[in-house]
Order: sequence, then structure tokens, then C-alpha cells
Amino acid sequence: MVEITAQTVKTLRDETGQGMMDCKKALAETGGDVEAAVDLLRKKGMVKAEKKSARTASEGRIAINEADGAAVMVEVVCETDFCARNDEFNAMVKEVASLAAGAGDGDVQATDEMTAVVQACFNKIGENMRYSRGVKVSASKIGSYIHHNGKVGVLVGIEGEIDEKAVNDLCMHIAFTDPIGLTRDDIPAELVEKEKKIAKEQAIESGKPEEIAEKMVAGKVNKFLAANALLEQPFVRDEKQKVKDILGDAKITTFVRFQIGQ
Repeated sequence: MVEITAQTVKTLRDETGQGMMDCKKALAETGGDVEAAVDLLRKKGMVKAEKKSARTASEGRIAINEADGAAVMVEVVCETDFCARNDEFNAMVKEVASLAAGAGDGDVQATDEMTAVVQACFNKIGENMRYSRGVKVSASKIGSYIHHNGKVGVLVGIEGEIDEKAVNDLCMHIAFTDPIGLTRDDIPAELVEKEKKIAKEQAIESGKPEEIAEKMVAGKVNKFLAANALLEQPFVRDEKQKVKDILGDAKITTFVRFQIGQ
């Protein structure tokens, strides 16, 4: 009979998150083979997807579920693009989005039911996967967009009158430009200070007089803010206009952009 060491049991526990006795029993049934024991526990539905390994889950898919003036967007990650393109995986992500639709506005935490759906898919495919994040937005008008590769998704909440094409174009604009905030005031102060520091160092290295250097710093910071505040960005469909120009009397109340791996 193969000796099952404490270290081997610990290795299996770290891989699967299961109890000591379950791990010892699985190792005994597989002759001390850790990988075979992982597979055995997985077949029994005992392995948690997020515990299977420490391998990076940098692929995945985004799904959006819309209903009654609200929309929820979820991200489920996995290890490989092969898994992300799997029909069963994609169906699971859509089901998770449907379940998440019952949450309140804001960040959406995984429920037991959502976790169970991910676990069931893991049991079939066998690749590390997990619910990563989700968000729900409510507004009188909701815009949504998922890029054709399923790796970038956008939700926008709007109040006021605006035509559907403008909403769709706005969503694609956000997907393409990845703004940091809605206005300049929404851009984190630490990011602004970082840009200011870089601009100041560049100005000093250029050897310009102090008064000119200060103007250079102010100009670069202003450019950074304009490039990353959504309302001030040149609109991708017509760069002669800014995003705020296409809104008319409508107002963006919130926007969220997800990208797999970010």
C-alpha cells in the first residue's frame, strides 16, 4: 500500500480546498497520485473551481442582461481562450447574468446560486474558472454593448431624450476610448498628481524658464484630463464634436466598462 504523507495531503488540500479526511481518502483511492485525486474529487463535485489551481484566469467572457429599465453586466474568467469560446461556458455566463439581474444597483456579489452554476460548468469542462465581477445599472434609458470577441462590455445609464443610434454610438465610443471618469472631477486626484509630476520632470529636463515650465505642466495636465473625461473626449464618430455635444439635453448618469483581464 502506498504511504500517504502529510505533505501530499497538504498539497491536495491546497489544490482543492477540501478537508483532510476527504483528501486522504481520495489519495488512497488513486495510489497517492495528486492529479488523479484532484480529478476524482472533481468528478464527485467536491472541488471548488477557484481552488483547483493558482493558474491565472486571464481569459473569459462578459454577458449583459437587460429588463425593465435596468441592466446587469457580469464577467466570468477562465484560463484559456479555448474554454472562453466553448458553447457550454458561454451559456453558463449568460445564465449567471440572468441570475444577477435580481440584484440591487451597483456592484453585484456572487450568490450561492450563481456560484453553483459556475461550479457545474467547471465540473464538466475541468478548467479553472470563476465569477469575477458584476454591476447593475438602472435609468430611464439604458445603453449596452458587447464587443464581438465578448471581452469588452459597456453599460450606460441616461436620463432625458436621446435617439437610439446616439446611445449605441456612445457605448461603442466608451468601449474604444476607455474613459476614466465622466467629468474632470471624477478622475482620481492621485492620477492627476502623477501626470503633473511627470510633466514637471519633463519641463525641468527641457531647461525651460520656470514660468514657461509651469505653463507646460498646466497644458499637459489639461490635455490628460480632457483625454480621459468622457464628456470632453472627441467623439469617435465625428472628432469635430465632443461627447457632450451629441447628448443634447440628455445626461449620462453612470457608465461602466468591463474588459477581461483588467
